Amino acid sequence: MAAAEQSASSTALLTDHYELTMLGSALADGTEQRDCVFEVFARRLPAGRRYGVVAGTGRVLDAIADFRFADAELAQLEATAVVDSDTLNWLAGYRFSGDIDGYPEGELYFPGSPILTVRGTFAESVLLETLVLSILNHDSAVASAAARMSSAAHGRPIIEMGSRRTHEDAAVAAARAAYLAGFATTSNLESGRRYGIPTRGTVAHAFMLLHDTEEAAFRAQVQKMGADTTLLVDTYDITAGIEAAVRVAGPELGAIRIDSGDVGVLARKAREQLDSLGAKDARIVVSGDLDEHSIAALRAEPVDAYGVGTSVVTGSGAPTAGMVYKLVEVDGKPVAKRSEDKASRGGRKSALRRHKPTGTALEEVVYPTANPPEKGRYDRELHIPLMRAGQPVDDLPTLEDGRQRLRRALVSLPWEGLKLSSGDPAVPTTFS
Repeated sequence: MAAAEQSASSTALLTDHYELTMLGSALADGTEQRDCVFEVFARRLPAGRRYGVVAGTGRVLDAIADFRFADAELAQLEATAVVDSDTLNWLAGYRFSGDIDGYPEGELYFPGSPILTVRGTFAESVLLETLVLSILNHDSAVASAAARMSSAAHGRPIIEMGSRRTHEDAAVAAARAAYLAGFATTSNLESGRRYGIPTRGTVAHAFMLLHDTEEAAFRAQVQKMGADTTLLVDTYDITAGIEAAVRVAGPELGAIRIDSGDVGVLARKAREQLDSLGAKDARIVVSGDLDEHSIAALRAEPVDAYGVGTSVVTGSGAPTAGMVYKLVEVDGKPVAKRSEDKASRGGRKSALRRHKPTGTALEEVVYPTANPPEKGRYDRELHIPLMRAGQPVDDLPTLEDGRQRLRRALVSLPWEGLKLSSGDPAVPTTFS
């Protein structure tokens, strides 16, 4: 992974209690060394969604490579009697040494898609369930929502600004996932440092209220940032705010931001006023509880950019992607859960996506890895190698690669697949 994409090391205590229970029991009866295949997939898409976006794979690989039980963590397990001494000794030397294949970041997924395939001993693989799912479920939920918003924006840039609406670590991951899914920038500076994401931001209403007059606040900002800055004009009266903004910055005013009210109507009036004052190139940025539906409703309005916070970092109503981590093969033999409504398909699987000659996706074919179907001219394999012998493979796709991949994938969807209304998955999944 490139240095800019290295994520912070994960603590081994992200392991769940029941994973250690399984580990201890397997060590006791000698089954811990059996060769196993675990698979990550979603049984269904969140309600109203027609596709999902894979995100977080890069963070997963970094986290697994760094996954260790340090002295402090081992001491905690011992002090709380979570595990016995044999299990504790085994954990002290834990290193994942298996292989991982899966969908690269920015790829679309559908119900049953084998998003990640983990191969290794039972003991070393079972410990990864909570770590893998916590990252993929969060990041893919954010990216899936962000992709819908980016599509609704129809080429207009979106700023991710949700750090104050989620956990401090989730904020960094959410900014990364939103950028992967097409957002132009983020206000989160740590994501800029860690992942190289462009950062942008303007003032909040507190800055406006700090000054005795709105004009004084504008003047301070323009003096420091230049006329091309973005001025927040809705603290008091928007019409008066725009007039003061142009008076201070002149016709070279970069942009105004509207953060409240009926932003569509206000943007229309603002455009007329800016033009009449000679600031014809000043951009209009709107924010304030926007989601994909409100962005789509603003498409006909003179809005140049959007700021999105709460809805993107919470998955816009779907805060988890609903992925599961299931054992599908033991010592080369398929195994499967048969519980009603939670059944799984046994055996190691791969997938390809069939396309029309025009590039439109037709179906997702999930097949036993050992028995691939005949591949057509326009079929595309979805799995790539991600980790070998416990280490990320060389030349993994970058975050920018993922952005481009998703852009191409969305273009390949049937037009119905981009609708924001509820409907069937954009591409049907078949199992061979």
